[in-house]
Amino acid sequence: MKRFIIRSLRLFFGLFLYALGIVLTMQAHIGYAPWEVFHAGLARLFSTQIGTMTISVGLLILIITFTFGEKVGLGTVCNMIFVGLFMNMLLQSGLFTERATIVAGTVQMIAGLFVISLASFFYISSGFGAGPRDSLMVLLSRKSGLSVGVCRAGIEVSVTAIGFLLGGMLGWGTVLGAVGIGFCIQITFRLLGFDPTQVIHEDLAASIRRLARRAA
Repeated sequence: MKRFIIRSLRLFFGLFLYALGIVLTMQAHIGYAPWEVFHAGLARLFSTQIGTMTISVGLLILIITFTFGEKVGLGTVCNMIFVGLFMNMLLQSGLFTERATIVAGTVQMIAGLFVISLASFFYISSGFGAGPRDSLMVLLSRKSGLSVGVCRAGIEVSVTAIGFLLGGMLGWGTVLGAVGIGFCIQITFRLLGFDPTQVIHEDLAASIRRLARRAA
């Protein structure tokens, strides 16, 4: 049970860091990060809130990755729910104001990308299943044989282009985020000696059974 609690703490710490990284990139005020451009474009198309669209996209990706053999775990589900909640909490706190200059915004954007990369390490390594978007990255890496950094960069560039065509907000920070996130993840994972394709994830059913046995 102690190990389960420690893994859960790693998971939720990673999810909080992920939300923090997204907020830092948004408040850099030099353009939304790629996934936010995509979510904003879809939200505009369907006349809904960006948070609602973030959850909807996460659910769709979850279904796709599950269909191709990636496990759905506690972490996958929690990612869909709690990243958005943490983002709202951080944005409403007033602690993260928009940067006033391009230089300050660029520095904050890069910092946010590394925070997201570190967050990915924490919640993927918890073994509860990667978040939907990271599951897609791992799936493409498994199928193509390319590095996770290259696959992540390809995904980011693709969703940026689609989001822009749908009316999502684009800026210098978007380009930096689309190109830089793959390198940031590659650097972070390499420094930590972490290979996400080697993690054996516990699926949701196994987590529920484990909790049920402890409660009995």
